[in-house]
Amino acid sequence: MTVPYLDSSPRSGDEPPVTVERREGPYGEVVLRRRGADPAVYEIIANGCFLMDTADGRSERLLVDAALAALPAARPAPSVLIGGLGVGFSLARAAAEPRWGRIAVVEREQAVIDWHRTGPLSAISGEALADPRTEILHTDLVAHVHTADAVYDALCLDIDNGPDWTVTEGNDGLYSPAGLAACRERLTPGGVLAVWSAQPSASFEEALRNAGFAGVKTKEISVARGVPDVVHLAVRAA
Repeated sequence: MTVPYLDSSPRSGDEPPVTVERREGPYGEVVLRRRGADPAVYEIIANGCFLMDTADGRSERLLVDAALAALPAARPAPSVLIGGLGVGFSLARAAAEPRWGRIAVVEREQAVIDWHRTGPLSAISGEALADPRTEILHTDLVAHVHTADAVYDALCLDIDNGPDWTVTEGNDGLYSPAGLAACRERLTPGGVLAVWSAQPSASFEEALRNAGFAGVKTKEISVARGVPDVVHLAVRAA
């Protein structure tokens, strides 16, 4: 289900948002917008659905921190797959942590990659992209988890507004029994699956347990308005 971006009017005291770039890609329209200045807040909107902005980033950082904390402390240089690139908070957080080894980022939108490499989002991700541990994979995350041979110690997934609020219909497969089984296969024994969501999902917790994951739990981050952002965590049994 794609939910339209309804909050398009200026917030109190804000000027109307400015479209920085609008592109049509194989998955529809993707837009980068800017709100205000000093500092500016950038927003990514896909097919009319608000994805994320640069206003906060605490829950995106938690996505990476919680996955690392759930791994055995003695595991050397664990690898992480981040999907997708978004506004870059998760990648920047991973690159700032010397304990991580390989940092792979799956992003299907070339526009988003370009906004990080040569556009305004480079202010967030520039150092992380230059880190020799970082690799950008321009592909679809759902396809990657089903077809890749690589395995990772952690999967940190943030491609939708949550398992119950997907950006495109094809993303539904990531949270299905087959999709979760594919995620499990991409993890090393004892590896961690972390999934960002704009709201808690008891049904997704149950789906993780039914897919054979252990240690299923949900971490919350309070937001200014509405229900908390959350990170769903699950572990592949060793």
